[in-house]
Amino acid sequence: QVQLVESGGGLVQPGGSLRLSCVASGFTLDSYHIGWFRQAPGRQHDLVAVISGGGATTYNAQSVKGRFTISRDNAKNTVSLQMNSLEPEDTAVYYCAAEPMVVGGLPRADYWGQGTQVTVSS
Repeated sequence: QVQLVESGGGLVQPGGSLRLSCVASGFTLDSYHIGWFRQAPGRQHDLVAVISGGGATTYNAQSVKGRFTISRDNAKNTVSLQMNSLEPEDTAVYYCAAEPMVVGGLPRADYWGQGTQVTVSS
């Protein structure tokens, strides 16, 4: 059974850090681009970061550049998202996704995780 399972979300104060992890089972992660979408209440999904299968190429949305870092450990079938200098605007449910893309403004992926809540508040 193919699964992506996220962990690491929680409540953090502005300026704080969190590290999200995404563990894959049922398929080999290194064959896929892996990314993180997020969805804030009342808003569409935003693609915030993507990493290539080998890890050599990454993409970060402008809104998180310099603050978020995506990485992967294919030996552990895991992709991580290190989030620093968190802002209230980063509050959202974060989803790990395999082969993420945005088509016609809508999020698409081969596989999705169940999501993990990140709340940035004082």
